[in-house]
Amino acid sequence: MVTSRYQPLLLVEDSPEDRETTSRALKKAGIHFPIVFCVSGDDALDFLYCRGQYAGNDDSARPSAVLLDLNMPGTDGREVLAEIKKSERLKTIPVLIVSTSRDDRDIQICYESGANAYIRKPVDLGAFMQTMQRVAEFWFSAAILP
Repeated sequence: MVTSRYQPLLLVEDSPEDRETTSRALKKAGIHFPIVFCVSGDDALDFLYCRGQYAGNDDSARPSAVLLDLNMPGTDGREVLAEIKKSERLKTIPVLIVSTSRDDRDIQICYESGANAYIRKPVDLGAFMQTMQRVAEFWFSAAILP
């Protein structure tokens, strides 16, 4: 079981169904610390930079990691990733891309932009739960996060 020694996990996902499924999968995998949900790239950047509705947040709200969907309207995941990794304040936050995209160019672009992992979202619920279990075991049990 993963305890609350970490700061919140930021989940950036525009699909309500995918947010709910990911949240359930992470809880089932033993993630028992806060998950902050952002529904767009702009919302995520506001959260990370403590602006807009998140003005007044401090470093206690800084996420331990970001699970980032790629394909969102407006500011997409590629742009959010690039913004995080160019920021001196944010660049050490691990960014895990979680996407259904099988496009090799997406994978290449994400790694070139500094993604810490690229995880394909399985469409099968059981496979998705198993994938999130592996993500939780590595990133929140084995890996040492900043």
